[in-house]
Amino acid sequence: MQTAIQFARKHILGAAAILFAAALALSFALPVQAHALDVERWTAKPNKDGDSTTVLGATATRVTWQGQSAEDESVTGVVLELPEGSTVEAENVKVTVLAGLDRLDVEAEANVDGSSVAVAFPEPTPAGSLVMIECNRTLLPAEGGTYGVAGSYTTADGQQHEMPATDQIITVSSTSPVEQASSWLNEQEWVKAWNSNKFLHLFFDPALIVTSVPALFSGWLMSLGLVIVSFPLAIPLGLIWSFLRMAKHRLPRAIGATYINIVRGTPLFLQLYIAFFGLPLMGVQMDPFMMGAIVLIMNSSAYLAEIFRAGIQSINKGQSEAARSLGMSGMQTMFFVIIPQTVRRVIPTMTSEFILMYKDTSLLAAVGVMELMMYAKTITAATGNVTPYIVAAGFYLVVTIPMTKFINSMEARMANGRRKHKKAEAAADGSTGAVFEPGTEAAVARSIRMSETFAGPTEADAAARIKEDARRNGNHVSR
Repeated sequence: MQTAIQFARKHILGAAAILFAAALALSFALPVQAHALDVERWTAKPNKDGDSTTVLGATATRVTWQGQSAEDESVTGVVLELPEGSTVEAENVKVTVLAGLDRLDVEAEANVDGSSVAVAFPEPTPAGSLVMIECNRTLLPAEGGTYGVAGSYTTADGQQHEMPATDQIITVSSTSPVEQASSWLNEQEWVKAWNSNKFLHLFFDPALIVTSVPALFSGWLMSLGLVIVSFPLAIPLGLIWSFLRMAKHRLPRAIGATYINIVRGTPLFLQLYIAFFGLPLMGVQMDPFMMGAIVLIMNSSAYLAEIFRAGIQSINKGQSEAARSLGMSGMQTMFFVIIPQTVRRVIPTMTSEFILMYKDTSLLAAVGVMELMMYAKTITAATGNVTPYIVAAGFYLVVTIPMTKFINSMEARMANGRRKHKKAEAAADGSTGAVFEPGTEAAVARSIRMSETFAGPTEADAAARIKEDARRNGNHVSR
């Protein structure tokens, strides 16, 4: 009994050994289909302006697939399944076959059906060759997503195999309506004809204009913010500098003159460099926006100081004398008589200074402040196209042209007002608009009438009495 059991065991073990050997031999005899072709590349070219890594959906890009066949395998056809929703034209599909380092002249036929790209070779590719398929001007799904390679390939023996798995993926970012509009424009025939002219393409690319406007908008807001913060603060500082410049004492006059001459005598660009690169060496660290605003305030205040000084000195001295004769102090005379008239005269010049400051914010791009010109510079560097600078010029003109018209209209109204005022004075004095000589009775009367605007009831009576005395005695008061 034991002998029979041992005999059966030996036969079973022998049969198992034979079956294992046969399976092993069969595995070596059958071809390993997974090694017939390996995917070496599955990529999409970045297509976002100013970004070298992002692939946008619904925007023309180049999708590249590259497969390496085994040393004993030939390929007769490849089918690529692009992400659902992708579009590409058959004429934009390029096929390249390399045998070693040699590029083979293979006339492959490409057909597109929806998002499926089928490439057929009239003759099997050489064994061990590399096949590369480039789908140019491909529009990937606008909603974005992550996509791996999918499809199939056919070997020379007519067998069709699924595309081997790979860890390579294409990550597509969702596309905004503006970017989709830009992509749509690039596909239009009139845009292609427009861009065929080198000058028009470099300076006025329609698609790049569409994408540059929203990209530059945030920089435009930064430029406006700098001016809105800086200019109101520069006005009182400029007024202080003008008072120092006109002071009677030598020391404050020297301080005001030195500051104004230095600031107005050196370029703003140099002042920005000193502030942004010199102060950090001394341990002074500040937000770029605040640093830029401070430099603009200090620079503009020097120019406003000269504007105010010229405006104050243009006021007839008879105004001051009439105000002082009414019992007003020097401070009251300045703030209630001289400055109100000065402001009216210098508003056009101040508006011009506002425009100059707005344009000078472009210099902050040189020191890294993300304002309008910095955004335009970044996009131009990424695209090699000057169109963003043209768009930036449009943003500047949006502010400067209306402000210029406002200045012109204000100057025209002030000129008409001065003419009407002179005619009214001439009628009040019973003359034909003649100019009064300083120190005459008429000149004194004119100064007193202008000062009555700022005087109360009691002061107005005093002014009337002075006027009557001047007419009665015929005194000549110097200016």
